[in-house]
Amino acid sequence: MKKAFIHDNFYISGGAEKVIESFTNIWPDFDFFSLIDFLNENDRRVILKGKSVTTSFIQKLPFAKTKFRNYLPLYPLAIESLDLSEYELILSSSSAVAKGVITRYDQIHISYVHSPMRYAWDLSYEYLRESGLDKGMKGSIAKYFLHKIRAWDANTAHRPDYYIANSKHIARRIKKIYNKESVVIYPPVDTALFTPSEKKDDYFITASRMVPYKKIDLIVEALAGTQHRLLVVGDGPEMKKIKSKSSANIEFLGYVPREQMNDLFGRAKAFIFAAEEDFGIVPIEAQACGIPVIAYGRGGTLETVIGDATYSGRVETHHTGIFFNQQTPRSLIDAVNLFEKNSEKF
Repeated sequence: MKKAFIHDNFYISGGAEKVIESFTNIWPDFDFFSLIDFLNENDRRVILKGKSVTTSFIQKLPFAKTKFRNYLPLYPLAIESLDLSEYELILSSSSAVAKGVITRYDQIHISYVHSPMRYAWDLSYEYLRESGLDKGMKGSIAKYFLHKIRAWDANTAHRPDYYIANSKHIARRIKKIYNKESVVIYPPVDTALFTPSEKKDDYFITASRMVPYKKIDLIVEALAGTQHRLLVVGDGPEMKKIKSKSSANIEFLGYVPREQMNDLFGRAKAFIFAAEEDFGIVPIEAQACGIPVIAYGRGGTLETVIGDATYSGRVETHHTGIFFNQQTPRSLIDAVNLFEKNSEKF
């Protein structure tokens, strides 16, 4: 059976790429397609088993490597330009437009959905505000293009034959936005790679790509100027903005290899996670290192962290984390203080 795998964008090794690596461990004979491909050779060897990727015309546009998101209005046209007609089975990995690839009636298309397009649906207004496009002529143009993207996304909901959601949270969003049923298959987490540490240090830790919806700026703002030490792991386009909210008790480590992450996690007091995440692999890796999670109480973390989702302040000995109920510095710091009072219970 000829198999094609189509992913939105190959440019980093993140959570979605860990899922793809798991698929290619099972079936190493996919042919790969994507809007762009800027993976380094080591990631290509691990994730794609060394195979090349057929890309769309966006690959050759100016600044595609760093500014590919600016070509969002072209995404539908670009994904539909990829010809997968010679394949019997198409597996798409979609958090944007991959699920909208064109297939024939006699081809089977299974779409693993990490999230329906966040910037077109749930987080539309937030993305516009973060980009300074919520007002004026530029704002009107951006809203028009988002409207067109939403219409295309909804109209292509029938293209996959089967949907797989990466969490119950995403399954509900697939039903709400596309009116489609889905099977939940959680992403792979290599928990054997992460082990608890007997040595403990006096710091909290967070780790993520520096993009708006991850809310690293919220974590930094909440802990800046406090007595709590915070280590921040990761890099991305929001780094400069996030660092501007920092203070002496916060240390930025940038990219950290996986082996070093194990040590940093294991010695931390707790992992802080402020995003409304689709699933959230890193909180599970933190728990595999034996540290509790202080998390925003919405999204996929409600399925992976055991805590009090009523925010009553109860902490039980079987809990693995604490939830806070608002994405505000005050709500987060209250959760941190609650953790400090109950840290021996975890």
